[in-house]
Amino acid sequence: MNAQTSTQRHDAFLREQLQRAGLRATRQRLGLAELIFGQGERHLTAEGLYAEALKEGLRLSQTTVYNTLHQFTEAGLLREILADPRRIYFDTNVDPHHHFLDEDTGDMEDIPAEGVSVSALPTPPDGKSIEGVDVIVRVRRSA
Repeated sequence: MNAQTSTQRHDAFLREQLQRAGLRATRQRLGLAELIFGQGERHLTAEGLYAEALKEGLRLSQTTVYNTLHQFTEAGLLREILADPRRIYFDTNVDPHHHFLDEDTGDMEDIPAEGVSVSALPTPPDGKSIEGVDVIVRVRRSA
Protein backbone atom coordinates (compact mmCIF):
# COMPACT_ATOMS: atom_id res chain seq x y z
CA MET A 1 0.00 0.00 0.00
CA ASN A 2 2.77 2.47 0.90
CA ALA A 3 4.73 1.67 -2.28
CA GLN A 4 1.62 2.11 -4.40
CA THR A 5 0.74 5.38 -2.67
CA SER A 6 4.31 6.61 -3.20
CA THR A 7 4.17 5.60 -6.88
CA GLN A 8 0.83 7.36 -7.33
CA ARG A 9 2.23 10.53 -5.74
CA HIS A 10 5.31 10.37 -7.99
CA ASP A 11 3.09 9.89 -11.08
CA ALA A 12 0.94 12.83 -10.01
CA PHE A 13 4.08 14.93 -9.46
CA LEU A 14 5.40 14.11 -12.96
CA ARG A 15 1.98 14.82 -14.49
CA GLU A 16 1.87 18.18 -12.68
CA GLN A 17 5.43 19.07 -13.81
CA LEU A 18 4.54 18.38 -17.44
CA GLN A 19 1.31 20.35 -17.23
CA ARG A 20 3.08 23.25 -15.52
CA ALA A 21 5.59 23.25 -18.41
CA GLY A 22 2.68 23.46 -20.87
CA LEU A 23 3.00 19.85 -22.08
CA ARG A 24 0.21 17.31 -22.23
CA ALA A 25 0.89 14.38 -19.92
CA THR A 26 0.65 11.63 -22.52
CA ARG A 27 1.46 8.03 -21.67
CA GLN A 28 4.71 8.22 -23.64
CA ARG A 29 5.82 11.51 -22.06
CA LEU A 30 5.03 10.20 -18.59
CA GLY A 31 6.98 7.00 -19.25
CA LEU A 32 10.00 8.91 -20.52
CA ALA A 33 9.73 11.46 -17.68
CA GLU A 34 9.87 8.59 -15.18
CA LEU A 35 13.04 7.27 -16.81
CA ILE A 36 14.62 10.72 -17.05
CA PHE A 37 13.74 12.15 -13.65
CA GLY A 38 13.24 9.00 -11.58
CA GLN A 39 16.97 8.49 -11.00
CA GLY A 40 18.00 11.89 -9.68
CA GLU A 41 20.28 14.29 -11.49
CA ARG A 42 21.96 12.77 -14.50
CA HIS A 43 23.19 13.25 -18.05
CA LEU A 44 21.73 11.20 -20.85
CA THR A 45 21.69 10.88 -24.61
CA ALA A 46 18.69 10.19 -26.82
CA GLU A 47 20.18 6.85 -27.83
CA GLY A 48 20.75 5.83 -24.22
CA LEU A 49 17.23 6.86 -23.20
CA TYR A 50 15.74 4.95 -26.13
CA ALA A 51 17.61 1.80 -25.03
CA GLU A 52 16.35 2.28 -21.45
CA ALA A 53 12.79 2.75 -22.70
CA LEU A 54 12.92 -0.46 -24.73
CA LYS A 55 14.37 -2.36 -21.76
CA GLU A 56 11.49 -1.09 -19.59
CA GLY A 57 8.95 -2.22 -22.17
CA LEU A 58 7.85 1.22 -23.34
CA ARG A 59 6.47 1.10 -26.86
CA LEU A 60 7.70 4.17 -28.67
CA SER A 61 9.91 5.20 -31.55
CA GLN A 62 13.35 6.76 -31.50
CA THR A 63 11.76 9.86 -33.04
CA THR A 64 9.39 10.13 -30.06
CA VAL A 65 12.39 10.03 -27.71
CA TYR A 66 14.20 12.79 -29.65
CA ASN A 67 11.06 14.93 -29.87
CA THR A 68 10.28 14.49 -26.17
CA LEU A 69 13.82 15.40 -25.10
CA HIS A 70 13.67 18.56 -27.21
CA GLN A 71 10.18 19.44 -25.90
CA PHE A 72 11.39 18.98 -22.31
CA THR A 73 14.40 21.17 -23.09
CA GLU A 74 12.26 23.93 -24.64
CA ALA A 75 9.99 23.76 -21.58
CA GLY A 76 12.97 24.26 -19.25
CA LEU A 77 12.85 20.76 -17.73
CA LEU A 78 16.18 19.71 -19.27
CA ARG A 79 19.34 21.42 -20.39
CA GLU A 80 20.89 20.47 -23.73
CA ILE A 81 24.68 20.15 -23.82
CA LEU A 82 26.36 19.97 -27.20
CA ALA A 83 29.59 18.17 -26.28
CA ASP A 84 30.72 17.97 -29.91
CA PRO A 85 28.98 17.53 -33.28
CA ARG A 86 28.50 13.80 -32.59
CA ARG A 87 27.23 13.97 -29.00
CA ILE A 88 24.29 15.79 -27.52
CA TYR A 89 23.61 15.23 -23.83
CA PHE A 90 20.53 16.20 -21.88
CA ASP A 91 21.03 17.25 -18.27
CA THR A 92 18.36 17.08 -15.58
CA ASN A 93 20.21 19.81 -13.65
CA VAL A 94 19.09 23.03 -15.32
CA ASP A 95 20.93 25.33 -12.88
CA PRO A 96 24.12 27.03 -14.14
CA HIS A 97 27.13 24.68 -13.93
CA HIS A 98 29.89 23.19 -16.03
CA HIS A 99 31.01 19.66 -16.94
CA PHE A 100 33.81 17.15 -17.11
CA LEU A 101 33.48 14.92 -20.16
CA ASP A 102 35.35 11.61 -20.02
CA GLU A 103 36.61 11.07 -23.57
CA ASP A 104 37.22 7.36 -22.86
CA THR A 105 33.75 6.49 -21.59
CA GLY A 106 31.51 9.36 -22.72
CA ASP A 107 30.44 9.90 -19.10
CA MET A 108 29.67 13.44 -18.05
CA GLU A 109 30.04 14.83 -14.54
CA ASP A 110 28.94 18.17 -13.09
CA ILE A 111 31.34 20.90 -12.01
CA PRO A 112 29.72 23.52 -9.75
CA ALA A 113 29.46 26.94 -11.39
CA GLU A 114 31.74 28.42 -8.74
CA GLY A 115 34.34 25.72 -9.55
CA VAL A 116 35.31 27.46 -12.80
CA SER A 117 36.47 31.02 -13.30
CA VAL A 118 36.07 32.59 -16.73
CA SER A 119 37.48 36.04 -17.33
CA ALA A 120 38.02 38.42 -20.22
CA LEU A 121 34.97 37.45 -22.22
CA PRO A 122 34.72 39.16 -25.60
CA THR A 123 32.24 41.95 -26.17
CA PRO A 124 29.13 40.44 -27.76
CA PRO A 125 27.96 41.62 -31.18
CA ASP A 126 25.79 44.74 -31.33
CA GLY A 127 22.30 44.14 -29.98
CA LYS A 128 23.34 40.93 -28.19
CA SER A 129 24.09 40.14 -24.58
CA ILE A 130 25.89 37.17 -23.05
CA GLU A 131 23.36 34.68 -21.72
CA GLY A 132 25.85 32.31 -20.12
CA VAL A 133 29.09 30.43 -20.48
CA ASP A 134 29.26 26.64 -20.61
CA VAL A 135 32.63 25.05 -19.96
CA ILE A 136 33.28 21.42 -20.88
CA VAL A 137 36.56 20.10 -19.49
CA ARG A 138 37.55 17.03 -21.50
CA VAL A 139 39.40 14.36 -19.53
CA ARG A 140 41.02 11.08 -20.46
CA ARG A 141 42.53 8.27 -18.41
CA SER A 142 46.18 9.05 -17.65
CA ALA A 143 48.71 6.92 -19.49
